[in-house]
Amino acid sequence: MERWSNRVAIVTGASSGIGASIAKLLVENGLRVVGVARRVERVQQLASELKGANGELHPVQGDVTVEEDVKRVVQWTRQNLGGADILVNNAGVGRPGKICEQSTENIKVILDTNVIALTIFTREVVQDMKSRGMTDGHFFNINSICGQYIPQLPTGYIYTASKHAVTVLTEGLRRELRDLQTKIRVTSISPGMVKTEMGRAPGVSEEVAAKRYEGNPHLQPEDVAQALLYALQAPPHVQVHEITIRPTGEIIV
Repeated sequence: MERWSNRVAIVTGASSGIGASIAKLLVENGLRVVGVARRVERVQQLASELKGANGELHPVQGDVTVEEDVKRVVQWTRQNLGGADILVNNAGVGRPGKICEQSTENIKVILDTNVIALTIFTREVVQDMKSRGMTDGHFFNINSICGQYIPQLPTGYIYTASKHAVTVLTEGLRRELRDLQTKIRVTSISPGMVKTEMGRAPGVSEEVAAKRYEGNPHLQPEDVAQALLYALQAPPHVQVHEITIRPTGEIIV
């Protein structure tokens, strides 16, 4: 990790769950992290807890589905920290509902957050890297096992479709960065069930959300953060392109 010491990472959805765990682990390993979230006060609390760590956490308010916010975050990072070396596209949502019954609002929320925001954030960071002449860096897309196959989740096909898009975008970005003759790496991380606030999607009671995990083996956000660290610290000539991480004995098929 020495070569990443004091370098800059942007982590979206850093207020809780996987994003917060990734931001924390990167700061502990000496990186300067821009933690992006709508609920920025949560990132500010995490930053307070990380005082004295090897790196720094910089909370920045932003909604990834608002293009002006995305551009502002990238510009803030450039002006205050010299620009991003790493982008972690972690922000994501799931709204359960059947294709033939799901509301237009929920369909747009899923695709805007999981696909369009990820693409725009990636574009803006790549353009910023190009303007700085960067040929080294790392992009991470927090994907899902739903992006690797189609599980038997009758109310999850729209979410699954969004994650299949992430799989395609990851490989597409790898090819584009290769053709630009850079050494910038791209990694998709596809977890199985992880215990996060996503289980409390709108319309899902706390009791129902809790039952999802009862008797169903699941990961913790820290497990996903460790997978990211593994890919990041691989030698420069090694691209860990896809990590699929599932809890032992997971029931979802």
